[in-house]
Parts: sequence; C-alpha cells; structure tokens
Amino acid sequence: MTPLSIGSYPKAHGLLDGKVTLVTAAAGAGIGYATARRCAEEGATIVISDRHERRLAAAADALTELTGVKPLAIPCDVTSEAQVLALFDAVVEAHGRLDVVVNNAGLGGTAPLAEMSDEQWHAVIDVTLNGTMRCTRAALRQMIGQGSGVIVNNASVIGWRAQREQSHYAAAKAGVMALTRCVALEAAEHGVRVNAVAPSLAVHPFLAKVTSEELLAELAAKEAFGRSAEPWEVANVIVFLASDYSSYMTGEVVSVSSQHP
Repeated sequence: MTPLSIGSYPKAHGLLDGKVTLVTAAAGAGIGYATARRCAEEGATIVISDRHERRLAAAADALTELTGVKPLAIPCDVTSEAQVLALFDAVVEAHGRLDVVVNNAGLGGTAPLAEMSDEQWHAVIDVTLNGTMRCTRAALRQMIGQGSGVIVNNASVIGWRAQREQSHYAAAKAGVMALTRCVALEAAEHGVRVNAVAPSLAVHPFLAKVTSEELLAELAAKEAFGRSAEPWEVANVIVFLASDYSSYMTGEVVSVSSQHP
C-alpha cells in the first residue's frame, strides 16, 4: 500500500507548564530527543541525560536554540547506580523538585537465542530493564516525599508480540511493562502515577544504522498507515501521559501503533 501522509506537527498548549521534567537517553534524533523537545514546547523545565556526552551537548544546544532556554544536561549511564543517583540529586539540587521522569534509555540487538551469549543477553537486560528500574526507583524516592509526580516508561509492542532474534529485547520490554504495573500500585497512595508507552516502529537515523532496510520496510508494511511513526508522534503520547489530561491513568501501557495482530 501507499504510505499515508504524516499529520501536522502539533501546536503547544502549555500542558506541562512549570513541570520539572527529566528525559533519559535524550541525545540524538530518536524518541528521547523528540520527547524532550515536545515537553519543552509544552512549557516544561527540561533536564536531559544520556551516556553519550558529545551527542548530549549537541542536543542541549539544539533545545537552547529552539526554546531560548538552555536545559540542564547531565551525562549518565543507567547501568551505574552511582551515576543514576548523581543524576537525580543534580536535578533536585538545581530545580528543587522533580515532577516528570521519562525513562527512555534502552539497548537493542539481533541474535537467535541459540547463538546468543550471556554478555549479549545481560547487556540488553541491564540497560533496558534494570536501567528503567534504577531510574524509576530514584524517581519514586523523590516523588513520594513530594506527594506528587509522574513517571512514563518507554516499553515496546515487542513486549507483547513475537519477533525472531529479539528474545532479549522482548523479555526486557515485557519486564518494563510488568514493572510499570506493579510500581503504579505502590505509588498511587503517594500521589504518583506510573504509565508506559509501547511504540511499534519509530524510525530515526540511529535505528536505521543498526537495522536493515529490508526489515524496516517489512515492519512498516505491517502498519495500517503503511509507514513507521515519526519520533514526535510517540512523544505526543508521552506528553499526554505526563500531563494532567491523564490524571486518572496509572499502571497502563499505551500502544503507540497502527498494527494489530
């Protein structure tokens, strides 16, 4: 089918006015940067983090040019508990509170399980699942004390759907979904909401570098619109979940997809 055209980039409506918002893995051109940009456009006070310091600085410069406000940009490897704690301490020290955390850090890979090494398995799990856990835990410790806050985790439809050579990534993303649901119950009594998005396919330059054109075309063809999502289309849903428009939602995993089994 002929891919359907992309919709209009949304106008800002101040959905996150004054909200101190941290986005992890926000460097580059993927969902993380698109989310940081959309949150900034919606009035949030942005903090971005990434383990790639050069790309992080470039992302901070791009956001400064866009909004006129230079965001706090803090290098952090989410596999390190010490670096995660330092990140959250720095946000609170700079801004006095933390209203929204978007856990976007993740690591993929392609390998049949029979040929996969322990190192490959653990690397994906440690960034994608354990990293989300570490950042969620740090966020909760701050937000519970405040009596408010929102956490949005980036999962994936692959946590529900089977795909060859993706057992480590699928297991990690299914874990993110389960983590989201369980933590939401623990956090609700403290006024903290925890939800997740589950994108199907959002193509950006870094994904294109590590995925074959044939596979991307095959996956896009399965979508009802005949195309992948733009990263900002996923970011729009993250903004909704971070905003007061989703005030009754917690423990939910929202699919950002046009593909149906």
